[in-house]
Amino acid sequence: MNIACSIVSVNVERALAEDVGHEDLSAALIPANAVACAHVLSRENAVLCGQAWFNEVFRQLDADITIEWSAKDGDEIAAESTICRLTGLARPLLTGERTALNFLQTLSATTTLTRQFVEAIKTTDAKVLDTRKTLPGLRQALKYAVRCGGGNNHRMGLYDGILIKENHIHAAGSLSAAIDLALSTTTKGVLIEIEVENLEMLSDALNAGATRILLDNFTIDELRQAVQKSTGSAKLEASGNIGLDNIRTVAETGVDYISVGALTKNIRAIDLSMRFEGA
Repeated sequence: MNIACSIVSVNVERALAEDVGHEDLSAALIPANAVACAHVLSRENAVLCGQAWFNEVFRQLDADITIEWSAKDGDEIAAESTICRLTGLARPLLTGERTALNFLQTLSATTTLTRQFVEAIKTTDAKVLDTRKTLPGLRQALKYAVRCGGGNNHRMGLYDGILIKENHIHAAGSLSAAIDLALSTTTKGVLIEIEVENLEMLSDALNAGATRILLDNFTIDELRQAVQKSTGSAKLEASGNIGLDNIRTVAETGVDYISVGALTKNIRAIDLSMRFEGA
């Protein structure tokens, strides 16, 4: 579940730049040598994610700030529990508060939701996948959060996998032509997947030699038929209108993967707050 330090550093640098600008005018009201202790509190049950980004915010502002964590990424945290304690100069603590919490709240939201989806299909053979429906600039951070929740990453972007969709098929001339082009021009080992919208397209894709097929908005009965048709010759991914209320039923059809855009798109930040102690 590692994340590159360079990615974290760039994310934080950009976030601080847009928030702090040339100066934190509010923090400047506080004496420069004032020292403070603070803690971060969770207002709800959640699964934690985002420590590296939280730490990096304060490292960039003042490397002398100390942070002691009571949980790690991927751990469940209870409502009203203290997640970490911070000690250092008051000014950088105040300056970094919102940016640090933004990362922690957002990434914990994705991890928490992912954990719920993973738990919902426990004991089945299906795997939960994310999508490219992410907040701009936070692709790798959000996909890290999915992994912390027990989910799996689909392709990171357009550069590390092929997903042939309806418009690609039209541009190539036909479904089989698009698959042939992908198979003949793509480096070995790169994901090649084709999206189909009905059972007829599924048959065409299987006949063309597809080994990974995305079943877009299939009904439960159609998913069962698709599994029977493929007879294990292709890995099948279900996608479209999948929520916690129906993912178990989808998984029980026998599909290999279930992609859920909501993991990184329809997220609600976890309710966290930072409080100065003794205030």
